[in-house]
Amino acid sequence: MARSSAGGLGASLKGLSLAAIQAEISRRQRGVKKLVAKRAKLAAKIAALDAQITELGGDSADGVRYGKVGGRRMPLGPRPRNTMNLVDAMHKVLEKPMGVLDIIPAVKKAGYKTNAANFRTIVNQTLINSGKFKRVSRGVYARA
Repeated sequence: MARSSAGGLGASLKGLSLAAIQAEISRRQRGVKKLVAKRAKLAAKIAALDAQITELGGDSADGVRYGKVGGRRMPLGPRPRNTMNLVDAMHKVLEKPMGVLDIIPAVKKAGYKTNAANFRTIVNQTLINSGKFKRVSRGVYARA
């Protein structure tokens, strides 16, 4: 069977006879059938694993997120669930004017959970964009 130097799906069929083209179509269809069967087997294994996880009290759809870590796609872990949003947590702790570096540990101490590597940036953006806080001086904010 003639193939281009690239091979695979992008192989050139130009210049092949009708019989050769039909043989190539048949070969590719067999390949698809094999892949579909392989996918079905893997789906059955995943279903069995989900059943085991559920049986042990876990959640099979545990919300694992993926992100780029060092240029590679890696699991980041489940996203923390908070009883209040960041704006409410910050409003709660800002009883007096505070600096950003003081707000971060106070918000975490108040029970706000985060996995963010750049939590300081998120706090800064929230202070600026929410409208519930006013800037007292450089890096110091209070309730509006």
